Amino acid sequence: MRGKRKSIKSDLKKIDAMKEGDIDYSDIPELDDSFFKKALSDWPPRKKTVTIRLDEDVLGWLKGKGRGYQTRINKLLRRYMEAGR
Repeated sequence: MRGKRKSIKSDLKKIDAMKEGDIDYSDIPELDDSFFKKALSDWPPRKKTVTIRLDEDVLGWLKGKGRGYQTRINKLLRRYMEAGR
């Protein structure tokens, strides 16, 4: 059973009240040029509109999981693609 998620709203006032000197950056690695080259790459890849025919029961299963069935299809296909590399 999942526990309740704690709202971050309770922490926002504390964070806003912090001074720059109170923040511990020691566990954050220094960023070099390679980081910024990678950060500027196109991710996520652009989406392309396609028409796909799916079995009715498969589509029902995907839609039955709630909103975002197209995103779920994309994630499933991406995992399959990456597993085959």
